[in-house]
Amino acid sequence: MAKKSKKQQSGGTPATVALTAAGVRFTVHAYDHDPAHPSYGEEAAEAMGVSPDRVFKTLVADVDGSLTVAVVPVAGQLDLKALAAAVGGKRAAMADPALAERTTGYVRGGISPLGQRKRLPTVLDASASTHTTICVSAGRRGLEVELAPETLATLTDAVLAPIGRA
Repeated sequence: MAKKSKKQQSGGTPATVALTAAGVRFTVHAYDHDPAHPSYGEEAAEAMGVSPDRVFKTLVADVDGSLTVAVVPVAGQLDLKALAAAVGGKRAAMADPALAERTTGYVRGGISPLGQRKRLPTVLDASASTHTTICVSAGRRGLEVELAPETLATLTDAVLAPIGRA
């Protein structure tokens, strides 16, 4: 008989397993994902009744040939030039979605900055620090995790920088 992994035992995602293992405070929010909704992040904010400036999306970009995670509010967009500058790079472009999925172990729309298959450099938009808690993907569509931005930054070794724009 095969031994169950921690993920299978807990029924969680790699993100929630990582949070539990770290012993930090967090809240999981589940909602029914609508595949027809035009924005994963805005759908999450609406479903949870949370302001879109507190719900952050996880994007994977290529900065000078290296994959980098950007965590920005769903209400805005990623400033690629600011992201490159935040990690000491020159150029940034959105990563190929298939490569982002393979590298993180998550599907598009469900990529979490936590519990990724390969740990990537991470930049958290500075606006996160204006909130007591923020929400990020818990590792699948329809599942968010709410935690203190400082906790997210610590667990991902994130740099805080103004990388989002309205």
